[in-house]
Formats: sequence, C-alpha cells, structure tokens
Amino acid sequence: MKKAGNRDEWRVRATTDSLAAGRKELRDVLAEIVRAVLARGWVDAGRAERWLEKLERGRTVREGWPKYKVRLKEGALEVRYHSTNPGNIEREAQRLKAMGLVEGRHFAVKMPEGGREGYVSILREGLAYAAWLSVHGEGERQRLAAEFIGYILRRAREKGGAVHEKALEVVEGGKAVGSLRLTDVKGREVFVGGRKHVVDVLGGRAQPERGKSGKTLLKITITAEVDGVRRDYTITFSRRGARNEAVGFAVARVDAPGGREADAERFSALVEALTGKRPRVYRMKDGRIMIECGEGHLEGFMRYAELAEAIGRWLEETGR
Repeated sequence: MKKAGNRDEWRVRATTDSLAAGRKELRDVLAEIVRAVLARGWVDAGRAERWLEKLERGRTVREGWPKYKVRLKEGALEVRYHSTNPGNIEREAQRLKAMGLVEGRHFAVKMPEGGREGYVSILREGLAYAAWLSVHGEGERQRLAAEFIGYILRRAREKGGAVHEKALEVVEGGKAVGSLRLTDVKGREVFVGGRKHVVDVLGGRAQPERGKSGKTLLKITITAEVDGVRRDYTITFSRRGARNEAVGFAVARVDAPGGREADAERFSALVEALTGKRPRVYRMKDGRIMIECGEGHLEGFMRYAELAEAIGRWLEETGR
C-alpha cells in the first residue's frame, strides 16, 4: 500500500493470487464482483475467466499455503515466499517451525522494512528435511510436511522442465535419507575398469574428527568384502574452496591384495555400489592412487541409517 500524493488517501494493491489465498467467503464475494463487471463489459472476458478460475478454485488455499515462488537461480533451486506484511512472514515462519524445520538451518527469514518485501526462503536442506518428515515424521508434523511437499511439487510442475526435475531430485533425496541399512548391499555387482566386482557390505560408521588445521573433518568407514577381499574402507571429507564444498579423499593401499591398482578398483566399486556414483580416481607423482568423492556421493551415503545422522550434523556444523 502507499499514500496517494499529499492527500489523506491510501491506495491498497492486492494481487489476484493473494486474494485467492483468502477465506472462502472473501473469494465468493470477489467472484460475484468479477461476474458483475464482466456482464457490464468493463473487463476483458479472457482476463475475467482467469480471475474466476483462481478465485473459485482457490489455487493456493486448497493447501493452506501462500504463494511460494519456485525457480532455478544459478542452477540452484530457490523456494521463497515474499510479503510486505510482517505478520504474514511471521505466520509462515511459525508454521514451518511447527512442521519441525529450524530457522537458520532449514529456512531463512527477512522481515519487511520500509515498505519493501520480506521473505521466507526454504533452504535445500529444509526442503529435503520436509520431504523426509512427509514420510518418516509423526502426527501433525507429518501432515504439514506432506501438504507442503505436495504444494511445492505442484508449483514446480507448473514451471516445468529443469525446475520440476530439480525439485523432484531434492525431494526424492530427502525421502531416501536413512531409509536403508548398509547390510542391505549384498552381492551387488558393479563394473569398474571393464571388470565385474561383487560387493558385500558388512557394516560401517561416520564420525567427526579434528584435522591438523583445526577444521572438523568427517570420517566414513565401511567394512565390506569386495571380490572376497575384506577390509575397512575409509574416506575423509573436508570443506574446501570459496564455495565451501564437501570433498572426500581416500588412498589406495599398497599392501592390499593385487596392490594399489586392484585396491583402487575395489574401493571404486564399493562407493558406486553404495551411492550409485563412481568416484574420481587418479595417480599422484609420488605413486599414490587417490579416490575422490563429492557432495553427490555424500548424499548417497546419507541414504543409510548408520551414516545419515552424523553426516547431517557435520554438514550443518561446517556449512556457511
């Protein structure tokens, strides 16, 4: 809203989408007004039809959620609600908290100032956790999360293309967190270097540790038999670069059966069997063979109940 010149008069502007999110009684009255002005020829028929469709169907009010913008920004999924009304922003933040989301960890809030819009922004971690709650939560939290995820996916589907694909990727990944056990991976066949490798996982764990630089690292250790060779496979993740990316490294063992090359192949087969993604393998000048994993591999590891909590806590504590 804004003041009209120097007169004691204010003008209030409300979008159709905002009005369609109001109470049914309000929508019914507005629909009657639209029909009346249409009958008098004061509005284009096509435009009036679109208004009536929104008002009568209550596109956002069916889910009880205000209109969130869902789009890609620099390749990342952005889910954000804007409003100039502080009460609306606060109400939305409280609803997300009731769902089980934590401000600062799962969503960010900026209150309106000076007539400018504020927002509630759902972080990637928040959307993934809401997806997890929609399946694994209990009671009111699960109900709210299921409604929210259904609504966001509908908004993404309206955008279509890459937006919908990215939203599905985040949601499906969130639902899968902690849904498996490491020992579910039995007799998994993986081809690396043109050879078939058979992977049997026996167990594993993830835990933080302090690095030499003082940074908090994440060590993931998987006990497995690959082609009948049993050992503990350990990969250590750290945060690197200006983008604070999570990167994990392991070194192939020279004393393993078949030497470094064979151990690197077995390690690669294990990572691919667990995460669905093959790691990068390369040789250093000193002869060492390195196995490198990225955030996509870490997301794959989070599907396993034995690893999910420690990985999630490390990502939260070391994120920026």
